[in-house]
Amino acid sequence: MTGSNPSITIHSREDHSSRAYFHHSSAQRISTDSVLAEALRTQYPNLNLIIAPQDSLHLLSYASAGFATATPLDDSTADSVYGATLKWRTYIPPSRRLDSHAGVMVDNVIFGKFMYKWKDQEFILYIASGRDGSGSYPQVVNHYILTSEVEKVDELIKEATEYGAQLHDEVWVFDGGYWQKSRELWNSIENARWENVILEEGMKKAIISDVENFFDGQDTYSKLRVPWKRGIIYYGPPGNGKTISIKAMMHALYQRGRGKDTRITVPTLYVRSLSSYAGPEASLSSIFLKARQQAPCYLVFEDLDSIVNDSVRSYFLNEVDGLKSNDGILMVGSTNHLDRLDPGISKRPSRFDRKYYFPDPDFDQRVKYCHFWQGKLKDNEDIEFPDELCKAIAQITNNFSFAYMQEAFVAALLAIAAGSNKGDEQGGMERWAGPEDELAKLRPSETDKIIQEMEDKRIRRGFGPHPHSSEELDLEKLVLWKEIKRQIRILREEMDEKKTFTGAQAAAKVDEAEELIMLRQEVKKLREMERELTQFTCCEMPCI
Repeated sequence: MTGSNPSITIHSREDHSSRAYFHHSSAQRISTDSVLAEALRTQYPNLNLIIAPQDSLHLLSYASAGFATATPLDDSTADSVYGATLKWRTYIPPSRRLDSHAGVMVDNVIFGKFMYKWKDQEFILYIASGRDGSGSYPQVVNHYILTSEVEKVDELIKEATEYGAQLHDEVWVFDGGYWQKSRELWNSIENARWENVILEEGMKKAIISDVENFFDGQDTYSKLRVPWKRGIIYYGPPGNGKTISIKAMMHALYQRGRGKDTRITVPTLYVRSLSSYAGPEASLSSIFLKARQQAPCYLVFEDLDSIVNDSVRSYFLNEVDGLKSNDGILMVGSTNHLDRLDPGISKRPSRFDRKYYFPDPDFDQRVKYCHFWQGKLKDNEDIEFPDELCKAIAQITNNFSFAYMQEAFVAALLAIAAGSNKGDEQGGMERWAGPEDELAKLRPSETDKIIQEMEDKRIRRGFGPHPHSSEELDLEKLVLWKEIKRQIRILREEMDEKKTFTGAQAAAKVDEAEELIMLRQEVKKLREMERELTQFTCCEMPCI
């Protein structure tokens, strides 16, 4: 064997440590760690043994990343029953069935021996699973490193641990009670750019500057002697840009510190849920512990009202306001229902300092959104999409969220692709609700009314037909215009159904409240009658 450490030699072809491990593992287990450590010290009396747990240290992964080499050592063992290594070989399929690439074969080392080369050093490395008892948790895997250079091993452990703690095109995600690195979430924010986010320009600039100035303003906070922490809430109807704004901000923050950018890097910590085997309180403790370790960081609670409920509210507030420092942590929470948040969260300064309302898009924003789709379809020769069509669509989508507009475009394009634009206009009203569709019997839709009102107003004012009407541009010849009108009609009917259903629910709640009030009044009367009867009875009883 070559290397700069000639003192590292293997004296025997019989690996007694392997035999001891397997002999111990096949009997009653007390402490695998101590048994293996004793065997290694006996087998390698001239080398120092360093035991490092595989918590945040993964030496084989570090080698796979190209920073070291790990060569398996297939020494024989004196025991003919057990081999020198034990590993599970499994196949990991693609994360998505639609992915074109194949899965991978992976070896999970239960017990293995390697010659580990790092920089100019060589070490003998054993990796062993040392779970004692019948429980599957916690899993205990240790590195057993044999060397004559203890200081070099300390450097290796430090650098490999720091590498493992870094993000490599990943995002920290908390789910199921623990933190994990998500490449999938990273991929989803790669194309999230602020230039593609359609918001009122003043509001967009305020959101960006609010976050950027916070992370650039550590010295300012220090001079003003105020805690360097901040909280922001995004709220409003669903589908109006809260999530895409969070993703665009995540993408912008990940560009810091890259290339020639000298600004401090800011990782994102994304919280999906507090569900955990140890309970939501333990989850919150783990979340804020990680945030303090990673600070400065961008801590995201999407759907804040469902994550922080009444059962964990006080614990959450203690983590936010507690004695532990939260310097460098910017929390952002999104919610569709601000009224469901406890006032101690939504209205208390120093917890969530700013709130941004995301309303349904106005006319200009709807036009911009149509231009966004126009750009997506510019290379499609089968779809004619002139600029005039953007304003026409925007005019008939008032009260639509961006999500509803997206659904209108997607449904229209799918219908066109399937050839469902053939036939009369009522064909687009099909809802597959049964043999007879009641929607077809309804009076003209809200969309039809809007179009007719626009035309009537212009004629009354003497302007003639609308510049986007079929007389001038003949929009009715455009397949996309005809199909998207149909889809908008369907969506409006769905919106009306939801409003009607919500109204019926509200009426039922009122009836329940009135019944409850009447019941309370009856109970009050009965108690008064009982009190009077008791007093009367006491007065009539003879004194003894």
